[in-house]
Amino acid sequence: MSVDTQAPGQPTAPIAGLGTENISTREIDRRKMAHDASHYLLIPEAVATPRTAEEVASLLRRSRALGVPATFRSGGTSLSGQSQSGHLLINTRQHFRGIEVLDGGARVRVQPGATVRAVNSRLAAHGYKLGPDPASEIACTIGGVVANNSSGMACGTEFNTYRTIESMVLILASGTLINTAEADAETKLRTLEPELFEGLLRLRGRIVANRHSVATIERLFAMKNTMGYGLNSFLDYENPVDILTHLMVGSEGTLGFVAEATFRTVPALPQVATGLMFFDSLDRAASALPELVATGLTTIELMDSTSLRVAAADPAAPPELRGLEIMDHAALLVEHQGRTGEELADKREASRALFESLPLAAPFAMTAVAKDRAAMWHLRKGLYTTVAGARPSGTNALLEDIVVPVPSLAGTCGELSRLFSEHRYQDSVIFGHAKDGNIHFMLNERFDDPVELARYQAFTEDMVDLVLGNGGSLKAEHGTGRIMAPFVRRQYGDELYGIMCELKALIDPENLLNPGVLINEDPLAYIADLKVAPTVEAEVDRCVECGYCEPVCPSKDLTTTPRQRIVLRREIAAAEDRGDAALAKELRKDYDYDGVQTCAVDGMCVTACPVLINTGDLVRRLRKESANPVAVAGWKTAAKHWSTVTVAGGRALDLAKAMPPVLPKAATAVARAVAGADTVPSYETVLPAGGTKRTPLEDPAAVAVYFPACIGTMFGPAGSDSDSDSGGGKGGGVSAAFLELCSRAGVGVRIPAGIDGLCCGTPWKSKGFGKGYAVMTERVLANLWETTGGGALPVVCDAASCTEGLDTMKRLAGESPEYPGLQFIDSVEFVRETLLPQLAVTRKLPSMALHPTCSSTQLGANDALQAVAAAVAEEVFVPPSWGCCAFAGDRGLLHPELTASATDKQAAEINEREFAAYASVNRTCEIGMTAATGHTYRHVLEYLAEATR
Repeated sequence: MSVDTQAPGQPTAPIAGLGTENISTREIDRRKMAHDASHYLLIPEAVATPRTAEEVASLLRRSRALGVPATFRSGGTSLSGQSQSGHLLINTRQHFRGIEVLDGGARVRVQPGATVRAVNSRLAAHGYKLGPDPASEIACTIGGVVANNSSGMACGTEFNTYRTIESMVLILASGTLINTAEADAETKLRTLEPELFEGLLRLRGRIVANRHSVATIERLFAMKNTMGYGLNSFLDYENPVDILTHLMVGSEGTLGFVAEATFRTVPALPQVATGLMFFDSLDRAASALPELVATGLTTIELMDSTSLRVAAADPAAPPELRGLEIMDHAALLVEHQGRTGEELADKREASRALFESLPLAAPFAMTAVAKDRAAMWHLRKGLYTTVAGARPSGTNALLEDIVVPVPSLAGTCGELSRLFSEHRYQDSVIFGHAKDGNIHFMLNERFDDPVELARYQAFTEDMVDLVLGNGGSLKAEHGTGRIMAPFVRRQYGDELYGIMCELKALIDPENLLNPGVLINEDPLAYIADLKVAPTVEAEVDRCVECGYCEPVCPSKDLTTTPRQRIVLRREIAAAEDRGDAALAKELRKDYDYDGVQTCAVDGMCVTACPVLINTGDLVRRLRKESANPVAVAGWKTAAKHWSTVTVAGGRALDLAKAMPPVLPKAATAVARAVAGADTVPSYETVLPAGGTKRTPLEDPAAVAVYFPACIGTMFGPAGSDSDSDSGGGKGGGVSAAFLELCSRAGVGVRIPAGIDGLCCGTPWKSKGFGKGYAVMTERVLANLWETTGGGALPVVCDAASCTEGLDTMKRLAGESPEYPGLQFIDSVEFVRETLLPQLAVTRKLPSMALHPTCSSTQLGANDALQAVAAAVAEEVFVPPSWGCCAFAGDRGLLHPELTASATDKQAAEINEREFAAYASVNRTCEIGMTAATGHTYRHVLEYLAEATR
């Protein structure tokens, strides 16, 4: 049987018939959501953002009545084009992030918008984790994990999504909602969907009666296999509810929506040892696989000779790789895991004889040292970064995914390398999960060139013949999507392909759920709707649109994410290139708020980006280019008279605190209405009174230069006014606390002369005021160079964002040819290393809610922050959904809605109980979290000072 699998044309009824509640047709919303990690691009007519499963069901019923095709979109990390739509795109990430740990972690109930990392962070406290372990765990969501039957580096087929799913709440194309965990689920399915119920039994009978079908299914699903529907469900289960549950796994949104999934989890094995084996050839590496797998290795990752050449160029590459003259070599990254150190030691000892007998091309040793293990994984995971980041501007990076029986692995890799050469693909690396026969390879392709498109088409045909000829599957874990849909029939044969088409027709007879995905009769569908990546800006051209940055972005639920900021720049460039001035103008207009003004420029995106893009660099430049000349001049003047400005700011807050709150709020509201919300901060009652002016301090025995941040002058310490509550208490703020701790530990510091006029420069840099930033940079670096004795002493700052700002200032000053030896360290790191060993804690708090900041994260100071907090409190709690608070200097005052959106989930988690203290490492972040939670946040060093008195 065949089914019409072509994406329908325009809907039979206008999209407007769906209504406007939680549905947007703005160009900027449609285009920012159109881009995912694949190399396909369709622009939806509308984007819906439902809040509940019932809303999704209603939406599907309405779209079905109107004949409007619909596609579900969550994390957007899928690589095969399965989260694209030219019609209705349903955002299932924003309001579906619920996680409920069950049975002490042995099970977990999750909504589709939660990331794998978020789920595993909840489970970690119980000693468990999800079975699927995709490399994109930082950003991929449970919706995609279920829809694509995700696996990963260690889980194989034993612990993938299909094997660990227990039950789900699913919504069919008709809008029918079934909770498969309920005792009456079978009765409901038979009653509400009788044709589907009987049809599943009929299809099962047809498969079981056909020995060839059974043999084909058993052969293909003995490997990782995400091509087509999971027909193994018909062999593994007899009950229609169980069959349907497992058919939904890997169905890529073509059969319905999984509103909630319950998984059986697997034990987390915290003890790990990793090693890197080098072989003379891929054949030798592959020959060793059966014995290596038999030792119980959790992970065996393959890298071919091209991968090793690419990796060897990294300065951080292991010395044994840098010293290797790479010819036809291959490497296996192997890993043992255990519940305890003793179990790990036993595994290492049991495999030692085998390891010593292997014909290796370089010395081999396993290590449990975290730093050394991280370096090895950097080698493996850095392949994508290196190849994708270095690709020519305007090209797309394609990461492909195949599987063959392990005995065929070496031959397949060799033939793939031959195809790369034959089709003129350079530096195409092969790597992957060797113990599963599952490999990935990368291509850089330009789809706007007909010659290169023809090359890609010819390569694909040859690759399909190679994989199927070796008894493999064209997709192991990335899903069929659009890219392999035309080849499903070729892999399964007419009979099983016909069953897939009947299954689709049973559940979605109108073919409205994700049409064109997974099954497609058009043999050239995989080269339709290809994405072109126009050159836009140097800061972001290497973006591969993977979406790894999105979960850490504080504006993700308010306006745009880093990926969306970048793709919208590409959309603007594309509109201008084709002469669509009206669209470009509309996008630019909306981009000012959505893309520029609500960006916190916190740099958290670079901590997640595989090609190390800081989208804040782009936003800062855009702000600089559009900066008001009067404001530029004013901020330059402010840089020259910063002492006066900071003192005046503090006095203004003193005055505001002395007034009824309604007066300063009204005054700033009027000023914002006249001058603009991006110019005048809003006065919030959470703001403290002003601080005190900074003064120099000299100590001939100083071991460091102390740089108290100027925000302590503008904003007084927590507890300095009547607004303090739990966790508050009067004090002199972090500056007084730091000096008290130094004195108590017998450590001398000096504060620079002229400190009252110095600043880390962040206010100018974040706003794009380059002239004022240049003035402050020269003054600060020159002063600190002299005060530190030419870099002989480190500079310690008491606000994490300012520590980062000082270090960035030095880096941006031409890599500091004049001040090469300046060293900057955050106060919590200095205290942990230098002061804490000399201090005695006499009064420990029972509990503390801790807010690491974006800057402490980028500085690598969070371990020190945790250590100081642990010295102060018996229990230290960081909320599971922790993220940047987005107060970002004054950004939270210019756009309070940004901080409110960024903190709502973590604030709710914090407020589920009371803590004895609330702490952070930055005054403005303390203010932001105070506003979010209603509890007064103070610098963690203030608590340490009190605890050591």
